[in-house]
Amino acid sequence: MRRRHSFHLDRDGHAVTVNVRAGYITETELLVDGRELAFHREHGQGTRPLVLTAEADRVGGRALSVRVEHPAGGGPLVCTLEIDGRSWPMPDRVPA
Repeated sequence: MRRRHSFHLDRDGHAVTVNVRAGYITETELLVDGRELAFHREHGQGTRPLVLTAEADRVGGRALSVRVEHPAGGGPLVCTLEIDGRSWPMPDRVPA
């Protein structure tokens, strides 16, 4: 059975969404303003932490990345948005 997570945050004039579909194949996509700017696919549960980066010229010239990881000791996935060296937690919109 696949597990889904959808993290979302509106920040600095951009809508940032990270979708994670985990199962036999794990897919992680980074959407900024509805456009897919980064995608990662691998077999199994996925490598954590995983960092996806959007090209600066496609996000108004600013560096934007997201970090998806499991917290120490297990638990649900955590996603963090990073813009210009500042970080914000992204809430998961899909109930566990």
